[in-house]
Amino acid sequence: MDPAAELGEGVTVGPFAVIEGDVVVGDGSQIAGHALLARGTRLGRNCVVHYSAVVGTIPQDLKFEGEETTLEVGDETVIREFCTLNRGTKENWKTVIGSRCLLMAYAHVAHDCVIGDRAVLSNGVQLGGHVRIEHDAGIGGWTPAHQFTRVGMYAFVGGGYRIIKDVPPFVLASGEPLRYYGLNTVGLRRRGFSEERIEPIKKAYRLIYRSGLNVSQALARIKDEMEINDDIRHIIEFIESSERGIIGG
Repeated sequence: MDPAAELGEGVTVGPFAVIEGDVVVGDGSQIAGHALLARGTRLGRNCVVHYSAVVGTIPQDLKFEGEETTLEVGDETVIREFCTLNRGTKENWKTVIGSRCLLMAYAHVAHDCVIGDRAVLSNGVQLGGHVRIEHDAGIGGWTPAHQFTRVGMYAFVGGGYRIIKDVPPFVLASGEPLRYYGLNTVGLRRRGFSEERIEPIKKAYRLIYRSGLNVSQALARIKDEMEINDDIRHIIEFIESSERGIIGG
């Protein structure tokens, strides 16, 4: 361990782990044997980094010129075996992973990604640069995400498919090419959504994907006909801000 690294109270470090300088590890975190925490890593409290995970290494980006950037990981996040997590580039200066996330074995998070709290990346998920995963979203195993794509909050993407367009909030996405398969109803109920809260979301997506309208027309109908609560507002803002377009129906 580099003497310039900062380890909080109660941190444990397993055999043959490497912790470079300019690393900060929060109280109570556990670093297993053979893990690497590279310079620029900022690890929150009570995180667990499993055997042979590689955290905070330089981006796999030809534009990277050695700038001092960071990888920031929130509290209570679990990073399983052989994950590879890169720090940011001068585009955003940091890669961010939220609190209480689970990154399963062999997942890759590239430079400048932003992952919200409680997100789950299953085994072998591969995120290209600048991908954004909102809070409480889940991605099934061995799924690659094209750079700059987004997955909305509470959405779930089935395993083994390609994310090449944005996946809106609250939905279940599957198939090749990836497309809308209904709401992530099971996930929403598990997270405490009532039927009264789910129903307006369901109505909004019926207009977007089942009405025969194009996306712009569907959003106009939603604005005209529906009460705009926080969930509906987020759906509208997510879709209107999409640069790659959303998945089809």
